[in-house]
Amino acid sequence: MRVCLVTWGSRGDVEPMAALGARVCELGGEARLCAPPDFEELANRAGVPLFPMGRPIREFLHGERPATPADAPRTAANLIAMQFETVARAAEGCDVIVASGLMPAGTRSIAEKLGIRYVCAMFHPGSIPAPHQKPLARPGIPFPPGETDIDVLWDIDAQRVNALYREPLNAHRAAIGLPPVDNVRDHVFTPTPWLAAEPILAPWPGSPYFEVARTGAWILPDTRPLPDDLHAFLDAGTPPVYVGMGSVRAPADFARMTIEAVRAASHRVIVNRGWAGLAPIDDGDDCFGIDEVNHQALFPRVAAVVHHGGAGTTTMAARAGVPQVVVAQFADQPFWGARVAALGIGATHEGPTPVEGSLTAALMTALAPDTRTRAAAIAQQIRTDGTTVAAQKLSAMG
Repeated sequence: MRVCLVTWGSRGDVEPMAALGARVCELGGEARLCAPPDFEELANRAGVPLFPMGRPIREFLHGERPATPADAPRTAANLIAMQFETVARAAEGCDVIVASGLMPAGTRSIAEKLGIRYVCAMFHPGSIPAPHQKPLARPGIPFPPGETDIDVLWDIDAQRVNALYREPLNAHRAAIGLPPVDNVRDHVFTPTPWLAAEPILAPWPGSPYFEVARTGAWILPDTRPLPDDLHAFLDAGTPPVYVGMGSVRAPADFARMTIEAVRAASHRVIVNRGWAGLAPIDDGDDCFGIDEVNHQALFPRVAAVVHHGGAGTTTMAARAGVPQVVVAQFADQPFWGARVAALGIGATHEGPTPVEGSLTAALMTALAPDTRTRAAAIAQQIRTDGTTVAAQKLSAMG
């Protein structure tokens, strides 16, 4: 089985695909990964060759002129062009393409042209049209004021996708002799998308429009040791609170307000600089700055995890049995924050931008003994076989 894995996004989009690629290889198959060039080290660690797609995503998100909603049409056209260029080359000789990340609108067309199978995988349920949920925010046509009809809202969501992707997609399809696509979103998703998310964290009640196949989250095993200086900090006192915002832009003054809130709760702090550029606010010996490290080794040793609510960080913290505080910014992050609160394994901050003192109540909830007990209990239910389930499903496709 030769699998081409395609995604465009930040680490939360790329690492699960690398995890599936690693598992496919362990089971005797071959995998290739099309993703932004930022993740060459990650691909090497997974043992999957990287076909770089486009310019660095970090530059796109955090450059001197980061992308805005007004750039969405140009971004969509560029994304489709990247897919037709890179995926067409990487997928030669493959049996199946698995696509995820920001709307892989061109990827199914490549599979169609090559005559190979195609799977669309989601790492959160919020993008899948269903009567129990409203669409996530996208640039484009606004929802009518006061509109509550779910079918109407999902129809508008499809129109938004078409407005961004249909014209450039159909131009590329015509160039390779394929007929035009009318509904880009449903074409990309297919009638049977995969949901690669932890079932406890992301329950799926079903949808009359799609036959969703669940696999569980795709987790890349990480055996990297923690740095010696981080080990020394952990060993020097009580468990600290971890603070990180992953790949997103942090709200103004986020590091200071969070560190002060953690100190007010009488805890030490680990600050992950990340792409958000967080940093300790002084040289106090109760605060330690780190770069990217093994969360699977670190999280079991902290008192709580304060983060942006990405699917990967939420799942890793839940798996470690550590309470969480989610400061959601956009996209699927409010969903994960709501799930953390609903499960009683932490709290979610009200709104994306903390103000003085606003983190205190959420942090106190997370640090309460009952929350830690609940987080430890939920950790026992977290599945770790998602990549195995997915790899076996791919193998069964023949």
